[in-house]
Amino acid sequence: MIRIKCPYCGERDHSEFTYGSDASIEYPNLESNAKDWTEAIFFRKNIYGKQIETWHHTNGCRLWLIIERCTITHKIFSIKPAHPEIHKLLKNQNNI
Repeated sequence: MIRIKCPYCGERDHSEFTYGSDASIEYPNLESNAKDWTEAIFFRKNIYGKQIETWHHTNGCRLWLIIERCTITHKIFSIKPAHPEIHKLLKNQNNI
């Protein structure tokens, strides 16, 4: 079982989260041809070891997170919000 420590909700079971994707993928621009998109979506490396991933806290705060995780042991090395300015946004929202 994977336990994920959400920066806002605390440690939770992975069943509260939805896996997004490999966060290191650089997708082609929208005007790119079908071959470039097909390669970006379907022909990726299956990383053995540390991988940067996106996870959505679906049954919690609903924020997207960037998680660095080992695909072998499932050990989590780091967790941060996907949006770099989320701390500021949440702080401003609470001051309203």
